[in-house]
Amino acid sequence: MIYLDNAASTQIHDDVLESMLPYLKEQYGNPSSIHRYGRLSRKAIEKARKQIASLINADPSEIFITSGGTESNNTALRGIATKYSSGQIITSSIEHDAILEPCKKLSQEEFDVVYLPVDNFGMISLSNLKDSLSEKTRVVSIMFGNNEVGTIQPIAEIAKLCHEHDVVLHTDAVQAIGKVPIDVHELGVDLLSISSHKLYGPKGIGALYIKKDTLLNPMILGGGQEHGLRSGTENVANIVGFGKACDIAKSNLDENISHMKKLRNLLVQTVSDEISQVTVNGHPERHLPNNAHFTFLGVNGEDLIIKLDEYGVAASTGSACSVHTQKASHVLQAMGFSHEQITGSLRLTTGIFNDQKEIEQTVEILKRVVEELRSVSPFKEKYSFSKN
Repeated sequence: MIYLDNAASTQIHDDVLESMLPYLKEQYGNPSSIHRYGRLSRKAIEKARKQIASLINADPSEIFITSGGTESNNTALRGIATKYSSGQIITSSIEHDAILEPCKKLSQEEFDVVYLPVDNFGMISLSNLKDSLSEKTRVVSIMFGNNEVGTIQPIAEIAKLCHEHDVVLHTDAVQAIGKVPIDVHELGVDLLSISSHKLYGPKGIGALYIKKDTLLNPMILGGGQEHGLRSGTENVANIVGFGKACDIAKSNLDENISHMKKLRNLLVQTVSDEISQVTVNGHPERHLPNNAHFTFLGVNGEDLIIKLDEYGVAASTGSACSVHTQKASHVLQAMGFSHEQITGSLRLTTGIFNDQKEIEQTVEILKRVVEELRSVSPFKEKYSFSKN
């Protein structure tokens, strides 16, 4: 198989797995215990916390461990909003469901939610945000890089606007961590979500950066772990693996970005040159270095994914988290895509373990599959599919 669905999840790094094994076998103590087993586990967690913090230039005390991006997003939104009895929340129309669903719930709890529109590249308007901010605004949540089309938002400029109005800014950086340099001080964000399995770490673990003096209501009560914000016995092995993944990502950041970008650009250029009636979606310049999102006219995206899988290529149409809902992409709808354009979409995302040969093979397979599907397409009379 050629795996090009790295936005959905990544292969766990060998060094990450090796770092986890002792905490699944010999060093199995509860971190809250005061004996040696417990102390070793606690020490391992605090080392990982430093590694996670270092990747985004945060203080370790500002890193709160969660079960992943979804919990981080929910904690950020609800942790801020529920400090108030009412107010306004501002987000964008292309956020992940882990933001949109909490917003939907909060809209039923005396909060007004403003969904900022985006242009055809998936970018919000800073002027729209400025006009929407008010004394009632409690929190703004704008994702760093979109999980479907890869568009990167101007987070530093957004943070400046928010702070001029004394509003807390959260950004979902799950797709961006390990793919672009992120410095929370340069960005000026108050809250930032991270997920381990997007950067070659284990699933089921993540973190929320919470800037000092940013106070949140706790979501999970109990024994008081994570400074009382998230109670529950810590998943030591996964935390250790997460920390190691962040350490590796920081050490190889420039090299990894260059590698993923090179493969992504090769993919985009070759597909555009060799397949007719195809468009590349997302912002042409401000995009994640590994994300290539296409629309193939006259082709159904789900059929395309099934056929690619038969030929040994793993791909997706968009967010893996919402596939079970069988709904059209709200991201592409917000960008103004027609039904036909949405159904013909394909997302290919490169990773550090991919190579040029795989990209070349993928393009050859993609050409064959697209040709097969277009030969039986109900739109074959409407469009000319020849590459001339």
